Amino acid sequence: MLFYLLYMRKLLGLLILFLLLLASSCVPTRKITYLQESRTVKNDSLITFQKVQSPYRLQINDILSIQIKAPYDPSLVSMFNVGGGQTAAQGIAQGGGQGGAQAAGLYFNGYTIDQHGDIRVPRLGKIQALGFTLEELTELIEKRLLTEYFKENADLFVTVRLGGLRYVMTGEVIRMGEQVIFRDQVTVVEAIANGGGVPITGDLTNIRIVRQYPEGVKVHHVDLTQLDVIYSPYYYIQPNDMIVVDPLPQKALGTGTTGLASFTTIISVFTALVTTLLIFTRL
Repeated sequence: MLFYLLYMRKLLGLLILFLLLLASSCVPTRKITYLQESRTVKNDSLITFQKVQSPYRLQINDILSIQIKAPYDPSLVSMFNVGGGQTAAQGIAQGGGQGGAQAAGLYFNGYTIDQHGDIRVPRLGKIQALGFTLEELTELIEKRLLTEYFKENADLFVTVRLGGLRYVMTGEVIRMGEQVIFRDQVTVVEAIANGGGVPITGDLTNIRIVRQYPEGVKVHHVDLTQLDVIYSPYYYIQPNDMIVVDPLPQKALGTGTTGLASFTTIISVFTALVTTLLIFTRL
């Protein structure tokens, strides 16, 4: 009788352990669902947020497209649009599904900010670009052109744009590596979707954004499972950001990510333990 009680006690302990593992090994839905509404917010309610972000300041290795137009002085314009400046800008404007071709064209023909923070523009030579916003650099180039080459009535129009918004995805993601989106403003959700998304084993509650600043690098954290993330100053990514997704503990445990996978794994372990216990009790 005592042996039977001890046996049942061990079996009950194994059963409790089995149930605990089953409850803890599955990935909760709340950890893999994007932009969940707060319980205090009514469904379908309008949520306002500030879309205007701080202007991006140019960094070393950024690639720019510069397009110069002057309808009343086309001969002068042709001198400045030598090479890829105008071609690159037109490539962006025509867009379409030519993302890879555009990126390659801009890499070879665009204006790259060198290690000294300068770009080299035909006829104008070196122009300091590091730390400028696109608007500031546009005004600087336009001012120099009007001062040195064009007349006030030339109807000069200068466009300076980034050669796509470049960023890197790494960690627990579908597709690691550098990504390029040919838009001026991109959210972190859109950036992740463009890179193939995050598998069920990725932790959406603690996405790390590694961002470059003139003084160094900072790491910022965002929780993409909460709709409140739209208020974060890091909801919109910047060029050269690195998006890092950590794996959930369930991947390290190897117990399965879905209920069925966890159940199958734990049943196998439970069966092996019971079989071992029975063998030892019969010895």
